[in-house]
Amino acid sequence: MPSDRTRALILDAAERLYAERGFADVTLRDIVATAGVNLAAVNYHFGSKDELIAELFATRGIATNRERLAELKAAEMAGGGRAEVKAILRALIGPTLRGCLGPEDERSTAARFMIRASIESVPPIRRIKNREVDHLRKFAGAIQRSLPDCDEADLYWGLHFALAMAHQTTRDAERLTKLSEGQCDVNDVEAVIDRIVEAAAMTLTARPIASRTPARNPEAAGLKRAAVRLKG
Repeated sequence: MPSDRTRALILDAAERLYAERGFADVTLRDIVATAGVNLAAVNYHFGSKDELIAELFATRGIATNRERLAELKAAEMAGGGRAEVKAILRALIGPTLRGCLGPEDERSTAARFMIRASIESVPPIRRIKNREVDHLRKFAGAIQRSLPDCDEADLYWGLHFALAMAHQTTRDAERLTKLSEGQCDVNDVEAVIDRIVEAAAMTLTARPIASRTPARNPEAAGLKRAAVRLKG
């Protein structure tokens, strides 16, 4: 069997098994049995189970990041080099949500694998997430151009919150449906994206918490004055 064909069979089998059963419950022997290859082939092409998981996640992640950046570029071109903040956020979270949400019969093995990766986040996946942030810096730069007065820390918090809302929605879509008794329709993917974009945009355009003047508390102020008088 040609080497490239063997590699593809292993990747396909691993992705399907991980998507269905999770990372902890799938062994390399399960994968080679499904792929119809021998264990030596996995060791030859990937070296270990962690390296195999990393290859799968990196491959899917590259595709998602490419789509994100294409949407960001289109938004900036449409805005003459300065996209609206909501368009930037839509480019950031849209590809992930479109790939992972929707009717069950339309959900691909790749989507189910990425949902599983989001839920379990095993060490090889965490290492990739923590290492590969350059594409996110491009979104940070786009937001800075869109909101030049935005504090840099607030900018990164806004990105973080947008990603967190998207990831939580993909992880717990079923629970949300049950909790809301079907009122929250996660199959209406564009509506879900709209909601997350609106919420994330508010965190970027609202007045920063750190700069707000604390509201006066007359009762607390009175107690403080009384304490000063007693000390005197």
